[in-house]
Amino acid sequence: MTLDVKPGTGWAAVYDRCRDAAPEAFHDDRLLNYWDGGWSRDGVPEPSTSPVDGTAIAGPPLIDGAAATRAVRASADQHRAWAETPLAERKARVTAVVDELAEHRDLLALLLVWEIGKPWQSATADVDRCIDGVRWYVTEIDRMIAGRGSMAGPVSNIASWNYPMSVLMHAMLVQMLAGNAVIAKAPTDGGVSCLTLATALATRHGLPVTLISGGGAELSEALVGSPEIGCLSFVGGRGAGGAVAASVVGSDKRYILEQEGLNCWGIWEFSDWATLSGHIRKSFDYAKQRCTAYPRYVVQRSLFDQFLATYLPVVREISFGHPLAVRSPDDPLPALDFGPMINDAKAKELRDTVDDAVGRGGVPIYRGDLDAGWFIPGQQTSAYFAPVAILEPPASSPLHHAEPFGPVDTIVLVDTEAELLAAMNASNGALVASVACDDESTAQRLAAEVQAFKVGINRPRSRGDRDEVFGGRGASWRGAFVGGDLLVQAVTHGPTGERLYGNFPSYTLYPPG
Repeated sequence: MTLDVKPGTGWAAVYDRCRDAAPEAFHDDRLLNYWDGGWSRDGVPEPSTSPVDGTAIAGPPLIDGAAATRAVRASADQHRAWAETPLAERKARVTAVVDELAEHRDLLALLLVWEIGKPWQSATADVDRCIDGVRWYVTEIDRMIAGRGSMAGPVSNIASWNYPMSVLMHAMLVQMLAGNAVIAKAPTDGGVSCLTLATALATRHGLPVTLISGGGAELSEALVGSPEIGCLSFVGGRGAGGAVAASVVGSDKRYILEQEGLNCWGIWEFSDWATLSGHIRKSFDYAKQRCTAYPRYVVQRSLFDQFLATYLPVVREISFGHPLAVRSPDDPLPALDFGPMINDAKAKELRDTVDDAVGRGGVPIYRGDLDAGWFIPGQQTSAYFAPVAILEPPASSPLHHAEPFGPVDTIVLVDTEAELLAAMNASNGALVASVACDDESTAQRLAAEVQAFKVGINRPRSRGDRDEVFGGRGASWRGAFVGGDLLVQAVTHGPTGERLYGNFPSYTLYPPG
């Protein structure tokens, strides 16, 4: 029996469910922006297609800089009123929104599948992490907010497309819980329908949220430079992040700038290959399209044969394909490791980068084949990319020093501890890293020299939830760290002279408390 889209999960059915759930935001012909307390037809809908199979889907309604400036000023007015709202009322309203998100959990997850290609398990996890995380903050916010006040103006959020719920919407709800109005720029690459539905549910309970779409360059002056903005929260790459940093670092504006780094596994004097095998498999979740993915293995040369004997069987079993394809209508959705890249341009970029690296001397030790994918007969597959592993990427290749943001692993062989550390620190700072080493003291000593914010010993690290701190080292982060109390501290004012825990140019890092 051939594969087909599971009944009830096609885009037309999903969009119809959105119109039923939030007709004020989902029109027959387009999505709307939300600002100044109402849904607006300002903006030009951008034609969009799903990376899953090329299906035409709702695109972001792009506004210009002048409209964004008006939206920011309206949000500033909302902010002044919301800052006076008692905490008990803020908690009640945020809780009501989270309850509605839970009620529409499967619909939000299906939107993530169609818009950004997440497999079902990853999509539902993204929604659940948002819901569970915000509920935790509601229970903890009284002590977190004690002695603190809201920002002088709204919090502006510019985030990448890969985690619309567990990163962006989660942060926005916590920011509002802490007493701030919030503004979000919908990512132009995907996730706008999911964010539109979540925003519609939030506005029904009077939360001061603004959701607008537009190009980064077009809206930057309003969302980054406006004097009304009290805090800027950015999640994205170093290119766009560098431009944003130039506008806010050294200013009086509060900022949180999360950027990427080349996260590495360092393998030294190690023998627990069975455990590492499981970590390698897990690392391919969502095609490594996340800021805490591990695309680089730095391996002691004398262990390379054992590493390869572990790595190759795992990568050969990686499953990818259409996230909603089933053999029978009653079958559950497939448990794939990943679906498509965010778009066909990204898949082409990866192919070109890999071909260039091999042409310059990199050794392809594994190349997957799209023919092995889980696909519906005749479906468009231009956004898909099978796993690849390159040994010794040349120094002239981006694979040598930057994360590929796709299922491309690179392996570097070293002979000394100094070489191991140099290779692990190739990107001038990372968010996470891990050291695989049998001897705990050796592992801890090496970990102390790795320029990553979180370093795992024989285990991977992640962004973390709830009360776990998250930040970066070097060029991977600028500004306040987040997580638990720190997320609230980053978007509130404390005692005069307070110095936030973070990666700031003006002082050395110090532990919270």
